Amino acid sequence: MPESLPPLDSFDLAILAILQRDNATPQRLIGEAVNLSAPAVQRRIKRMEQSGVIAGNVAIVEPAAVGQPITIFVEVELESERAELIDAAKRQFSAAPEVQQCYYVTGEADFILVITVADMGAYEALTRKLFFDSNNVRKFRTFVAMDRVKVGLTVPLPG
Repeated sequence: MPESLPPLDSFDLAILAILQRDNATPQRLIGEAVNLSAPAVQRRIKRMEQSGVIAGNVAIVEPAAVGQPITIFVEVELESERAELIDAAKRQFSAAPEVQQCYYVTGEADFILVITVADMGAYEALTRKLFFDSNNVRKFRTFVAMDRVKVGLTVPLPG
């Protein structure tokens, strides 16, 4: 978040809490819940979207319902950590639709990926494309999720 961004007040945080639970909540109902008019809520939401506080508005899809029931976590270690090779890996991982999340991390691994696939054959094909065909991937470790215990993108809010 840019430093020039004004701090979020209690109204902004209350609006964000509601939107994180259900982004389709009508602004009139949000206004009633936080004691603001619907136009005031609309202005605040627009400001938070424009400033990047609200990064996107999406539908959360159950992977199994669309034929992607397997979630896999992958630690990726690169051969070289030159900036241009790190950037190339970031671009490659970001471009793969199977990669739901990608984190550049500290420690032994350079990246942690969260991947969703239909079956292990699809994952094997993805490993060839992302890892085996890359001259910069030293090694990778795969962890297959046995159960989706908690999944979400809700950010804890102060207050």
